[in-house]
Formats: sequence, C-alpha cells, structure tokens
Amino acid sequence: MSGNYVINIGRQLGSGGKEIGEKLAARLGIDFYDKELINLASEESGLCKEFFEKADEKASQGIIGGLFGMRFPFISEGAMPCTNCLSNDALFKVQSDVIRRLAAEKSCVFVGRCADYILREHPRCANVFISASKDDRIARLCQMHHIDEEAAEEMIEKADKRRSEYYNYYSYKTWGAAATYHLCIDSSSLGIEETVRFIEEFVAKKLQLRF
Repeated sequence: MSGNYVINIGRQLGSGGKEIGEKLAARLGIDFYDKELINLASEESGLCKEFFEKADEKASQGIIGGLFGMRFPFISEGAMPCTNCLSNDALFKVQSDVIRRLAAEKSCVFVGRCADYILREHPRCANVFISASKDDRIARLCQMHHIDEEAAEEMIEKADKRRSEYYNYYSYKTWGAAATYHLCIDSSSLGIEETVRFIEEFVAKKLQLRF
C-alpha cells in the first residue's frame, strides 16, 4: 500500500460527480470505481448482483437474514438466488471488503458507497464532496434521462434523501457537511473540466504527489 492513494467522491445527483470522478481518474492514470463495485462484490461473494443493486446506497432496512449460516449455494454452485433475502448491512460489509482490498492493491477513485468512511484509516486519501446548483442539476438530469423538470426535481429529492440516510447510517457522519470531507466544491462554479483540474491540484498538494 506504500505508494497507493485513494480519492473518495461523495456527490449530489446531477452534480456531475461521476463524470468528474471518471475524468479525474483518467488524468491521474488510476482506476475508477462506481457501479463496478456491484459486479466485483457479486463475483467475490457469490451473491447475484441484484442483491447489491437493490441495496445500493440504501440504509439498512432491518436484519432480515444473515450472510452466514444460510442454506444458500456457494460460488461453486453458482450465485445465490435473488429470491432469498439478505440484510443491507451484510451486503454493505461485503462491498466494504471489496473497497478495502482494491485500495490496498492500487490507487483508485471511488464514487459514493461510504468509501471515505470505509477507508478512514487509509494513510493517503482525499475525501471530496461535489455539489451543484439546483438549476444545473435539473438541467443535467433532463438531458441525461430525457425527462421534464418536474420529474428531474423528484429524482433529486429522492436521491438526496436516500444517499444522506445511507451515508449517515453507516458512517455516523453527515452527508454533504463540510466538516465530513477534506474538500467540498460546487461544480456549477467552475464547470466540469475546471472542477476536475481543481480537485487534481488539491489532491496533489494534500497527498504530496508529483504528476
């Protein structure tokens, strides 16, 4: 792990956080993980990915099953059937193990999924939260999903609620609060490309990197 570093990105829906993370990782020449974590967690646990998709960035709904001691087939017998229920807490643990393993092996950019909390003991990390103006968020979602402004606003409200509940539940911190991160930035102020460059400069100074 000696030379590895990680950048953990929290983001508001419609802020361009994923695009910023992807472009930042490309500029730095390191791996990027967002939805890819679902596939990796599925492969390494032997659980079908629908488990992780349904629980993705959702707080625990109560323990309705445990990961161990259940009569499920293991990897050698194929993925666990999706009709069986696992708690979101158990799935969070599986995904957390994947995140820690990746961070130990190489430098990465992680988006969401409490990666900053999961990697809180990592010696070289930069935790960033990306926000944007409501108008810009709505416009981005309308363009991406071909929906009207009312539908986009509803998506934003639901996503903000879900992500904050998830993050606050697992991290015991406050999603989007400045004190939770090393850097909070409004992508509306600089635009996507300049926000990427700004974060790159910040990370280089914080982690004393030479690009």
